[in-house]
Amino acid sequence: MGGPPDSLPEKLADTIASLRAGDVRAMAAAMRAADDELPGARELLRAIYPLGGGAFVVGVTGHPGVGKSTLVSALIGAVRARGERVAVVAVDPSSPFSGGALLGDRVRMQRHATDPGVLIRSLATRGHQGGLSRSTAAAVAVLDAGGFPVIFVETVGAGQAEVDVADAADAVVVVTAPGLGDEVQALKAGLLEIADVLVVNKGDRPGADRTLAELTMMLELAAHPGRPGEPPRAAPALLRTAAETGEGIAPLASALETLRAVPATERQSRRRRQAARQLMALAGEQARAAAWAALGTESAPGPLAALAEAVASRTLDPWSAAETLTSAGR
Repeated sequence: MGGPPDSLPEKLADTIASLRAGDVRAMAAAMRAADDELPGARELLRAIYPLGGGAFVVGVTGHPGVGKSTLVSALIGAVRARGERVAVVAVDPSSPFSGGALLGDRVRMQRHATDPGVLIRSLATRGHQGGLSRSTAAAVAVLDAGGFPVIFVETVGAGQAEVDVADAADAVVVVTAPGLGDEVQALKAGLLEIADVLVVNKGDRPGADRTLAELTMMLELAAHPGRPGEPPRAAPALLRTAAETGEGIAPLASALETLRAVPATERQSRRRRQAARQLMALAGEQARAAAWAALGTESAPGPLAALAEAVASRTLDPWSAAETLTSAGR
């Protein structure tokens, strides 16, 4: 994690220097540029990526209504009590009109708004099908290079697709709560497999004991397999919290610190597996973008628009057309 290359343009070098000095305005501008894909954003990300790697990134995911933002707000307080700065990337649903984030997270985290040691950034999903925005990784890279030692990534609450948070975090907190119907069934499909810590929030409400008992039984019976090609996972810690009152936040913060202290070799191995999956996802996004550019639209056809017409008229099968489209994008 050395300094930026000597050949950087002066303005870019100044921006990086501001980031490294902890200038939150520079960080906000860099994240906005990356989110909006402004000119120069990609060059900045390339330059700052080697400067990061020191942050402990915690993903917080779970279904809507479980109190993720209230829980993150309480965890911010725990981190600040240790004297560390903390950043939050909160992925919100997109506005149907502007495409921007709805900013509900900032309302719930309002008590930290005036704390100079806390930076909260909202990102819109902008149609991304998972629980994360397409620019989440860029925002984390900026905050990491900016020296934030702890970064929380709170997902939008989109359901099973939120497993992609496991590719962006060093530790994953999966949150549920009593009163959601069949809470255990809701967690079975995907989310339990990525949890490093499983939290029953709103644990002071009726039904919390039942939910804890069912999850305990499930964890005892589960084999905890790893994802394909990965080693078996340890069973996640199961904790009860009531984030609104602060109950259980100290044990949760302690569990996260234990995960933060894993050997460097173990963390690097996890990050290597994550990088492989991220590269596959990015390659897929770039291939789709190239394909759309080649096909174009009815009003502005691209160079390979005839492929869609041929498939529509059934003079060409879609599999052969896709092969031609893929070859053209290489």
